[in-house]
Amino acid sequence: MSSDPAVTEPAVTRDAVPPVVDHATWLAAHEELLVREKAHTHAGDALAAARRRMPMTPLPAVDVVGAHGPVNLLEVFDGRDQLVVYKHMAHVGEPVENQCEGCTLSVHAVHEPSYLHARGMSFAVFFEGPWDLARELRDFMGYTVPWYSVADVADPTLGSRFGEWLWLLRRGDDVYLTYAVTGRGTEAMMASMQVIDRSVYGRGERWEDSPAGWPQPFGPSGFWRVDGRPAPQWARPGATPVAAHAHHHH
Repeated sequence: MSSDPAVTEPAVTRDAVPPVVDHATWLAAHEELLVREKAHTHAGDALAAARRRMPMTPLPAVDVVGAHGPVNLLEVFDGRDQLVVYKHMAHVGEPVENQCEGCTLSVHAVHEPSYLHARGMSFAVFFEGPWDLARELRDFMGYTVPWYSVADVADPTLGSRFGEWLWLLRRGDDVYLTYAVTGRGTEAMMASMQVIDRSVYGRGERWEDSPAGWPQPFGPSGFWRVDGRPAPQWARPGATPVAAHAHHHH
């Protein structure tokens, strides 16, 4: 299924597969790639070391809206010193199946945060839209991580630019921003994406550098929908196809 019907899909050849070689030849190619992959890993270690040396900047302890009404940001830390936040976009006025598929992909990356808790980090979703829509989407998806609406938050870091991850540190009643990432930087948090990137055909997106004839049916921003829904929604009990909705812009 092409995500953009206006774009003609490139021709896919029947033999769009890598060349076949014996195991020893494959092993040699694998070990050659491994040298580059290890260098990539070490470059990542160096970047992580630089992150740990970044300065931090204060954030206001604003109120966000959760299941029981307004909650102070300090309470969202849930007794831990660190808080990781994913800022989820909202398409207000749209049904659950029209909500942001990229955001669904991100939340699914950590919707079981016990490993974070073991390192003293809490996780929460800050939703761009009103609490009623946040609750509907959270409940439909079966998420158990804490969700909060930040629709009324004026602070530019906490209340704008959604599709972003934030890392916060608490010291007493003071909250600081230590790191943030958006755009393609969010891909590192998506385990499914990392698995797909190591597959022979990659993401199948047209911007990727793949051999001629490789299947690339997906648009440049990568759509994660199956039959009209963000892909993980099909894991919901009783999920059925939905009628196409007219798209509204707010």
